[in-house]
Amino acid sequence: MVLDTATLRIAFGLMALVLVVLFYFAAYRLTRSPYSAWWCGALLFFLSGAGCYLLDGTAHQVWANPVGNALLVHGGVAVWAGARSLRTVRPPKWAFTGVPLVTLVASLLDHPATNTWSGGPVFLAAMSLTIGLASRELWRLEPGYSRVRIPLAMAAGGLSVFYFFRWLAFLAEGPEGRIFVTIFGSAVTTLLTMVLLVVVSFSMAALSTEQQTRALRVVASRDDLTGLLNRKAFLDLAGEQLADRSITGGSGALILADLDHFKTVNDTYGHAAGDLALQAFADACAATVRSTDLTGRYGGEEFVILVPGASAERAETIAGEISRRMAGAVAPAGMEMPTASYGISTYDGGTSDVEELIAAADAALYRAKSLGRNRAARSDGVH
Repeated sequence: MVLDTATLRIAFGLMALVLVVLFYFAAYRLTRSPYSAWWCGALLFFLSGAGCYLLDGTAHQVWANPVGNALLVHGGVAVWAGARSLRTVRPPKWAFTGVPLVTLVASLLDHPATNTWSGGPVFLAAMSLTIGLASRELWRLEPGYSRVRIPLAMAAGGLSVFYFFRWLAFLAEGPEGRIFVTIFGSAVTTLLTMVLLVVVSFSMAALSTEQQTRALRVVASRDDLTGLLNRKAFLDLAGEQLADRSITGGSGALILADLDHFKTVNDTYGHAAGDLALQAFADACAATVRSTDLTGRYGGEEFVILVPGASAERAETIAGEISRRMAGAVAPAGMEMPTASYGISTYDGGTSDVEELIAAADAALYRAKSLGRNRAARSDGVH
């Protein structure tokens, strides 16, 4: 039985249209997650590209075929972008213009008026590349993200490999070759893609929901002004780390920081300037500590940092680097960024109470202020 490519493309377009509507209302409208938005976009690109191919064999083929190729590649880019959004990583800008544009130009230069496979090698390579990159992003998700990430990564990887061998077959024998027509022809590919889109689209809803859930958790755990952990989130996470002896052997340091004369900044320059100072200090902290360290706004102009595995000397070095970055921050005309004082406490395998660590660091902070501010003091009395 010979599959009718035109009929399959019509069926593919109708299926993509139905999936767009269903996915929009079932996922995007409910979650507003970037991932669901990208997937809806990908489906629209696939729908539009398939529609362009229906004009093959007409006078419009000269533009419809290259545009169809570019739209399908745009769909592959959107799938990749959606997968990257799960890790809150933006796709490179060149992907949206560069890859589809190269595909379009290659198709336009390959006699599209008479050649329904104009730019075929570039198109097939671009599809394999973009879908393969999407598979890679799904594999890179943390294990606890969702149980569907592995099947989705395997499905995307399988489709990428299919397009890769399709590309090899095209280069080896052209679009009229027996192997290419039988195994990698348009009809077979359309049917395979239809099946995968149906299966994958509804699995995507789980990832969209998980992305939205994680985004809400981040909002609930972050300080609105500085973007650092809020007090409750810091205490919860710090408690978990202290209880886990596998993290750097159960030792480390806690730094409590307080901006010096912060009230004067607010009274002299206004609360907007005070907010700017708090944001600058938060940025200095984020630029200094490791991604595995915990940094939070403890309250008002106080900040707290938990540095697993650090000694008191290392904590002093971190405090000094934060102050250096803070001093170099851009300030409004006539205003100098406030300095900061630091209290440092350390812990070992026998410590599991974060409140005790903060109390010890607070006593050291009081000592640093009494000694003239703009310095660090340790809970063991060293300053």
